[in-house]
Amino acid sequence: MWLPIPADEIDGLPPAGDSGLVYRYWDGAPDYPADPADCVFYTVPYMSGAEIAVRPLPAMKSVRVVQTLSAGTDHVEPGLRSLHSGVRLCNAKGVHEASTAELALALTLASLRGIPGFVRGQDAHEWRAGFYPALADRTVMIIGYGSIGAAIEDRLAPFECARILRIARSARTTGRGPVHPFTDVPALLPEADVVILSTPLTERTRGLVDAAFLAGMKDGALLVNVARGLVVDTDALLAEVKSGRLTAALDVTDPEPLPPGHPLWQAPGVLISPHVGGSTSAFMPRAKRLLAAQLTRFVAGEPLDNVVLTR
Repeated sequence: MWLPIPADEIDGLPPAGDSGLVYRYWDGAPDYPADPADCVFYTVPYMSGAEIAVRPLPAMKSVRVVQTLSAGTDHVEPGLRSLHSGVRLCNAKGVHEASTAELALALTLASLRGIPGFVRGQDAHEWRAGFYPALADRTVMIIGYGSIGAAIEDRLAPFECARILRIARSARTTGRGPVHPFTDVPALLPEADVVILSTPLTERTRGLVDAAFLAGMKDGALLVNVARGLVVDTDALLAEVKSGRLTAALDVTDPEPLPPGHPLWQAPGVLISPHVGGSTSAFMPRAKRLLAAQLTRFVAGEPLDNVVLTR
């Protein structure tokens, strides 16, 4: 069992030695802790990058489970092609909802209320009074209404939004109201004052927010991206924010990390955070609980949680 957290720091793991159970710690270091061919349960090092995440996979001839500690699995899926059939890929549903939803709300509020300008004003000893947009009475569209999207709506609830538009792969009904399919986005988009992206990166969502999508947003709308950078066409977004028609708050970018000198850094009306949606004090306790629960099920031969695909 390869873990990116030392086994003695995770409460509730099945005891080492039971039925030959051996834990190996690997956090993406150049040297492997053991022969990858012997690994049956591989937990991908968190925020290690796609190259490191998939590096041991071709040699993992015995692996049965690949477990990410991220909500998205797009960085790992290409490496599964080298594996035998039957390997299960599991994501970290339940680990990142609280932190990512917090950041989505923080970016939304900071952008609407002009917080970046206040910080620059403080640096320059300038009192920048005035009227600023509120979140109250606004219509918010959440694109990607899974567990993170629902957590975002949980945090929007006290802010007296006029309406929440929920978008997912397929239509369904929730206790809070309808979830619309992606096909409804063009018709609904002009109603949204704030568009929050929390969708996984798939072939369907890659480049979803292109020039046509952005042109469909109302004047003065805010785009918030806590999903993946590749969901948004960067050049198309730059054209809209430079014109002043739209604003944006981005936790993820394309390219990423955003290199020095990239025009997004200086684009008007753009707030950037460095992909820290899940990187908070809430991560480690939840990641440890997930690993303990998954490995307990695995050793007992029980169905695993969060299986997103089977090779």
